[in-house]
Amino acid sequence: MPESSTRPEHNACAWCGRDIVESERGRRRKYCKRSCRQRAYEQRTLTEGTAIPADALILSPEELTSLGDRLFALRCAVEDLDTALAEGADRAELIELSRDLVVQAKEAERLR
Repeated sequence: MPESSTRPEHNACAWCGRDIVESERGRRRKYCKRSCRQRAYEQRTLTEGTAIPADALILSPEELTSLGDRLFALRCAVEDLDTALAEGADRAELIELSRDLVVQAKEAERLR
């Protein structure tokens, strides 16, 4: 059944997590760029014939540390917003903290 909306959909790249803006025609894209598609292919071929599942995400120690840092920054942004709400912060400050929270959440989603 065709979609009633002609507005492009957003989804995330299966490799790096960046937003992909879908066009109105054709099949849904899985990767944001050719290099992401290539990296995913390389990972699939490296894990072929091993006990590692094909859809496993393999992170280097540096990437794991970076992910941990981004999750910590996200937690701090949530705590800042929670504290501001408890202290009765004004609307402008809450809006700023909320926007920062969204930015930190988007960064935390990024896997590469």
